[in-house]
Amino acid sequence: MKKGIGLNTGDIRLVAVTEANRALVTALELAPEQRDFVADNADSLEEAGTDEDARPRVVMAGTRVVGFLMYEAPEDDDEARIYRFMIDRASQGKGHGKAALREVLGEIQGLGHISHVSICYEPENDAARNLYRSAGFVEEGLDEDGEMIAGLALPARTHEP
Repeated sequence: MKKGIGLNTGDIRLVAVTEANRALVTALELAPEQRDFVADNADSLEEAGTDEDARPRVVMAGTRVVGFLMYEAPEDDDEARIYRFMIDRASQGKGHGKAALREVLGEIQGLGHISHVSICYEPENDAARNLYRSAGFVEEGLDEDGEMIAGLALPARTHEP
């Protein structure tokens, strides 16, 4: 069982966005001081509908929707990009973000063709910087939009006979 600080984060899992959970995803909120850091979930879901490489995921804590993330991992590329990641303001500080990041990295590694994962965030978003750094991401520099790019090399997969 995975443990966070004083609580069980083992019930964190990622599920597909469906009609049944879509409204719950769009109702998720960030704290006011975080709103400029992440795109609106409704906009992200709209984008996912037109981008065949987008992989939107709902972050679940048991039966509760607590967050949303989206990444791409094109078959013809060895790099995956996590470009949306948020945990609802009421669920922050409980280890859900760290557990969700662990889950998405496991999902990405399980695809089999990815060796590097990148993520972007606003340079002044210290909470994101600390979360990604704790998972092993290393800052690589700013992109053309002024966002920090951080990368993580995934361990090589071992093939069992």
